[in-house]
Amino acid sequence: MEAYLDNSATTKCFEEVKDIVVKTMMEDYGNPSAMHLKGVEAERYVKEAASAIAKTLKVQEKEIFFTSGGTESDNWALVGTAYANCRQGKHIITTSFEHAAVSVPLEWLKEQGYEITVIPVDERGNLSLEKLEAAIRPDTILVSTMYVNNEMGAVVPVEAAAKLVHDRNPKTVYHVDAIQGYGKYRIYPKRMGIDLLSVSSHKIHGPKGVGFLYVSEKVKIHPMILGGGQQKGMRSGTDNVPGIAGLGTAARMVYENHEEKMEKLRALKTYLAKNLSEMERVVINGPLPKDGAPHIINASFLGVRSEVLLHTLEDKGIYVSAGSACSSHKRAASASMTAISADQERRESAIRFSLSEFTTKEELDYTLEQIRTVLPVLRKYARH
Repeated sequence: MEAYLDNSATTKCFEEVKDIVVKTMMEDYGNPSAMHLKGVEAERYVKEAASAIAKTLKVQEKEIFFTSGGTESDNWALVGTAYANCRQGKHIITTSFEHAAVSVPLEWLKEQGYEITVIPVDERGNLSLEKLEAAIRPDTILVSTMYVNNEMGAVVPVEAAAKLVHDRNPKTVYHVDAIQGYGKYRIYPKRMGIDLLSVSSHKIHGPKGVGFLYVSEKVKIHPMILGGGQQKGMRSGTDNVPGIAGLGTAARMVYENHEEKMEKLRALKTYLAKNLSEMERVVINGPLPKDGAPHIINASFLGVRSEVLLHTLEDKGIYVSAGSACSSHKRAASASMTAISADQERRESAIRFSLSEFTTKEELDYTLEQIRTVLPVLRKYARH
C-alpha cells in the first residue's frame, strides 16, 4: 500500500487539470500574444483562468497576475511594493515563522536599507495582534504575514490583522502569503482588507511552476520582470498557457463542494492527531488540532531523528515531510519550530503530515500501524 501524506509540499493534479494541460500543449498551443487564431485561442484560456480565479476571490480579473509560482508571487509582492513606496517609508513588518519565500527577500531588503520588524509567535504559533499593532509606525509601508503556516498549520487571523493595520496606518499595504490557505479557506481580499495575496498552483491540485499574485487596484507596486509588456506590463514574458489553464481549472474545482471537503479533511486530521497523541513520547507541535488548518499536523517522535523515521516510512510506501519541502534538501533548523521555542529534541524529531481531499482513512490507518511497529525499534537502535 502507498500513503501520500506530503500534500503541503505538493499535490496530485486533478484529472481535469491534466487534460487541459495536455490539450493546451498539444492542440491549442499558440502564443497568446500572437494575432492569429492560434494566439486568440491561447489567450482565451488565460482569460478564462483569470475569470475563474477572480470568482473564487470575488475580485476583478484585472487584479490577477500570473507568476511562476508562490516564491515569485511573494518576492514580487515584497520587493515590488517596497521599491514602489520607498519615499513614504522603509519600514516593513513580518512574523517569526514565515516561509523562506518571504523571510529571505526581506533579509535582502534589509541589506538595501529597509528596516524589518519581526513579530514573534507563541508556543502554539499564535500571532499577537497587540504586538503587531504596537509595531506599526507612520513609515510602515508593508506588513506581510502567512495565512497558514506551512509546517505546523497555525492560522493567522488575517482579517483582524488587516483591520488593525489599516486602522493604524491607512497607507500601509497588507500582503498575505496564502499558499497553504487558498483552497482550504474562503478568502475574499476586498472584504477582509487584504491588498496583496500570493497563491501557488501545485498546492491545490494544479500543475507546478505557476501561481498568481492578487494585486488590489489601489496598491502601488513595481514590476519585477521586464520585457515584452505582457500582463499589462506588470509581469513580462510569454504566458505559460498550459500552467495557467491548469491553475484556473484547479482553482475552480478546489472550491466545489468546499464545505463538505473541509469537513471530511478536518475529521481525518482529528483522527490522525488523536492516534498520534496517544503514542508514547509523541508530542503534537503548534496549534491544537481543532484550532489549526484542516490539513496539517506536525508531531515530534522523541528519541528518533526525523530523517530516520521519514526514510523508514518511505520504505513502507509512506511519504511524509521533515519540515518544509522548499529547502532544496538542505536540513537546517526549522524557522517554525524555532519560532515556537521548541527544544532541540522536538525540533530534530519533528514530522509533518499533510492531507488533501484525496487522502483516505485507509492511508492513515496504514501509516499509524507502521509507525507503531517501527517506533520501538528505531528508539532502541538510537540508544545503542
